[in-house]
Amino acid sequence: MPLRPVRTLGLASVALVGLSFASPSVRALDRLDILTPGASDAIAKAIREASLVNTMQADGQTAPQDLLAAARADYGRILAALYGKGHYSAVIHILVDGREVSAIPPLEAPATISAIMIQVDPGPRFQFDRTHIAPLVPGTALPTEFSGGEPAESGLIGEAVDASLLAWRNVGHAKARVSDEQVVADHATALLDVDLRLSPGPKLRFGALTVEGEVRMREARVRKIAGLPEGETFSETELRRAESRLRRTGIFSSVTLAEDEQITAPDLIGVTATVVEQKPRRYSFGAEVASLDGLSLEGSWLHRNLLGGGERLKIEGGATNIGSGQSGIDYMLGVSLDRPATLTPDTTAGLSLTYAHLDETDYYVDGLQFGLNLVHVFSDKLTGKAGISYSYLQGSDPGGDFTYRNLSLPFSVTWDRRDEAQDAVRGFYLDASVMPFLGLGTTGSGIRGTVDGRVYRSLDSDSRFVLALRAQGGAIVGSGLLETPRDLLFFSGGGGTVRGQPYRSLGIPVMKGMGPEFDIGGRYFLAGSVELRVKVSERIGIVGFVDVGSVGLNGFNDGFVDPHAGAGLGLRYDTGFGPIRLDVAAPVSGKTGDGVQIYIGLGQAF
Repeated sequence: MPLRPVRTLGLASVALVGLSFASPSVRALDRLDILTPGASDAIAKAIREASLVNTMQADGQTAPQDLLAAARADYGRILAALYGKGHYSAVIHILVDGREVSAIPPLEAPATISAIMIQVDPGPRFQFDRTHIAPLVPGTALPTEFSGGEPAESGLIGEAVDASLLAWRNVGHAKARVSDEQVVADHATALLDVDLRLSPGPKLRFGALTVEGEVRMREARVRKIAGLPEGETFSETELRRAESRLRRTGIFSSVTLAEDEQITAPDLIGVTATVVEQKPRRYSFGAEVASLDGLSLEGSWLHRNLLGGGERLKIEGGATNIGSGQSGIDYMLGVSLDRPATLTPDTTAGLSLTYAHLDETDYYVDGLQFGLNLVHVFSDKLTGKAGISYSYLQGSDPGGDFTYRNLSLPFSVTWDRRDEAQDAVRGFYLDASVMPFLGLGTTGSGIRGTVDGRVYRSLDSDSRFVLALRAQGGAIVGSGLLETPRDLLFFSGGGGTVRGQPYRSLGIPVMKGMGPEFDIGGRYFLAGSVELRVKVSERIGIVGFVDVGSVGLNGFNDGFVDPHAGAGLGLRYDTGFGPIRLDVAAPVSGKTGDGVQIYIGLGQAF
């Protein structure tokens, strides 16, 4: 039988649910036809994706009673999908072995089903005529497409309602709701008229925060971390920020903040935080292999809630250049303790102690660093860091032994607008740092600055072709080359800068006294990368890339050493939590290396 929407439509979706009772039978469905005469490719795709019968057949679920229930549900599912595309005059037929599903009594379900046909005439695409929502908070921004003459997609009505209610909630009206709705479809003219009335309710203030579900976490610390401004005007944005602060700690697997149903006189609305704690300990391990640089290993142990107040104790270690033919093994061991909600709810304070050993081609160094840092989250996309650190380095090179000691004040800001950190297809990432350092003894003083910028652009609507660009730079001013701590100088080459060139192969050649010439890092550094990422299937992608890098003594382009470059091809396999990366690269310019190099790791190169 044909199914047509009524002229007056509600905002709530309507699903047709069928119950069937049948004895066990043979599972079989020989044929499923989905016919959409006159429909565009986009509409046909939406119908197929909405059909539960189509999904069940693809999954091999063909029990007759299940298919019949799914076919009954498909009326509502397909209708909702068509409403979402602006089609309100659809005619839907779903036939099971030639019988209209809606006409099959629940107690007469067939014992077997061999063929199902879904035939949909979507009808004309409607446009909005009158679109009216009132009252509105001054300055409320409704979707621009929610206006007369635009395609009347049902989702736009929901977006307009959500934006309107959010505006009221952000100025204290926690109980704002839709009090009356008139959504009328005129089938003769294919126009949709929308008239909605809102009831803002009273203006309220935040009441007390009640915590439920905590086990090891102290309730007072949950309130401190949430930072809900008790006594101030209620705001949906502040409520979600408090929720986000609790999630950021990593202590909870689930966090939900919801205002209470009842208002406490005169104008307070309580909030309940429902949390579920994760296991307190976590282990992690990572590895990356490069044909020339060797094997890199890293691992960590984390306690998420050491003292019951959200303190995070992390012990981590790593080793690189294992089996490298160019240098010895580098290794590090570090311990850090972080405490959220220190000074402000959005500020985390941390202590760190790190020991590192570098065994490079022309020198070795042992370093110890101790630091106090503060991390402030301005928003989900913007983070700032500041701190104070003491560093001690002792080592040797062909020119003799050296020692460096300094105090530094590192500052950095990270602005991350990527859609996904592990495999971005759009957006950008910017990390910039400035670190004044004061040398002690023979160590020089100066300022070190770095910048790392990345841009991602999808070249097609399905994001199968993605262009990724990266630019890196750094400079040290005020301190001479040999006065500067070795771990602050810049090298180029390897997986993080120029693939196809050996790790840290491009530096500044120096000579001490009558000793031999050897390389150390430079005071200036530039590098750039271009990648074209192509997705050839749901899980497999290929990448073409070119990297360039340069190191300078007195400027970015002082000509002291020649720049170098590398290029290659890569393969990606999407694991669901990040792609496995295989890159094969070779040098294309410069004098720092030759031959093909292979890199294996988790996640995109940048």
